[in-house]
Amino acid sequence: MADITDTIRTEKSRTALSVQAGFLLAGLLLLLLAPFFFYPIFLMKLLCFALFACAFNLLLGYTGLLSFGHATFFGGAAYFTAYTVKSWGLPPELGILIGVAGAAFLGLVMGYFAIRRQGIYFAMITLALSQMFFFFCLQAKFTEGEDGIQSVPRGHLFGFIDLNSSTNMYYFVLAVFLIGVLIIWRFINSPFGMILKSIRENEQRAISLGYSVARYKLGAFVMSAALAGLAGAVKSIVFQFATLTDVAWQMSGEVILMTLLGGIGTLIGPLFGAGLVVALENYLATSEFPVTIITGIVFMVCVLIFRRGIIGEFYASRLGRKLGFVYRR
Repeated sequence: MADITDTIRTEKSRTALSVQAGFLLAGLLLLLLAPFFFYPIFLMKLLCFALFACAFNLLLGYTGLLSFGHATFFGGAAYFTAYTVKSWGLPPELGILIGVAGAAFLGLVMGYFAIRRQGIYFAMITLALSQMFFFFCLQAKFTEGEDGIQSVPRGHLFGFIDLNSSTNMYYFVLAVFLIGVLIIWRFINSPFGMILKSIRENEQRAISLGYSVARYKLGAFVMSAALAGLAGAVKSIVFQFATLTDVAWQMSGEVILMTLLGGIGTLIGPLFGAGLVVALENYLATSEFPVTIITGIVFMVCVLIFRRGIIGEFYASRLGRKLGFVYRR
């Protein structure tokens, strides 16, 4: 009897893995063919914000830390990359690496002060430090104030791939996006990620087991900042500018909205949430009805009906469980 039960479970597990693999391959195929059916600039913006939302979800969904200052890393990396590529003449790959390094450093500094507090105090500290960085960007000479850094050259990737071509640029952004998501997936499924989940669920128990909670939180904060910086750095190359909008507190609120809409604690939830928000902003930009009101209504409906987020509710539904998806919040 036990052998039969084990066999049934094994078959269900194989079926679930095959279904999930099918979804993954279908999504990858869709991304590869998307530029032939949709506007490439819109798709690149969507991928950048999807990576940004995934980086934020790494901190909120898997560590339980709500940051109101992630625009600092997104916009800061955009400024660092735009300045080094335009003023120093660096190739785009080096400029992006400098942007990521700068975002990681900002995450280390901000995280060092923020992780000393919990809950709303943590959120307010990140917001305050983010506003300080915003005013720094407003006054600093290299950011060019309210005008921002404009006319950033895309250049040639590795010296021979012309990023001025929309097709080449799209597949480069897609490669960066996939690498970023893969890093996040590996991070959350590593022993380090398991400890972060235990801290999220019961911090006092993690402390009693001998874990240095502050160090793990700081590590998650820096990793999240670096990946958010990667998204911002790539965005500055795609749109060829970096402005104060990228470091404003509204940007931090927007990534929180994307993550909550899709579903915190899920890998693809933030991707879906980012796609929904970016699509609304893009297709309703020319309408007479304010986009922010539409976005607010969508958020209210999702909070009232989909309390786990759209993807989170799907995972928790009977169909989601039947297909082998598990809601891990």
